[in-house]
Amino acid sequence: MFGINGPEFLILLIIGVLVIGPSRLPEYTQKLANLVKEVRRMASGAREQIKEEVGIDIDQVDWKKYDPRQYDPRRIIKEALLDDDTKPVSEGAPQPAAVAPAIEPTPQRTVERLPVGQAAPFDTEAT
Repeated sequence: MFGINGPEFLILLIIGVLVIGPSRLPEYTQKLANLVKEVRRMASGAREQIKEEVGIDIDQVDWKKYDPRQYDPRRIIKEALLDDDTKPVSEGAPQPAAVAPAIEPTPQRTVERLPVGQAAPFDTEAT
C-alpha cells in the first residue's frame, strides 16, 4: 500500500499506541472507525452516481477490454502493414476510371553569384 510491510506496520502501531496513550486510545479508535465508514459511504455514493449518470454498473464493465497492456504497438503496426487494402471488384460494379497522375515540371533553381572579388554579406548581430 505505502511500501510498509507487516513488521514495520506493527512497529508503527505500537509507537502510535504509546504516543496516544491508553486513556485516549478508545476515542481515536472510534474516530478511525467513523473515518472508514465515511470513506465506504463516499465510495458507494460515487459508484451509485456513476451508475446513474453513465447508465452502467461498474461491476458489469469488461475492464480487460480497456487494459493498455493488451495493445502491442509492434503487433498493431505489423497487422496494419500486412493488411491487404485491395478489395476484389465484384462483377457488374462500376470500376473507377484510371487517372494518370499529373506530373508537374520541377522549377529550375536560379543561383545568384557574387561578382569576383566581392565579399559575402556578414551580419555581426546574427552570430
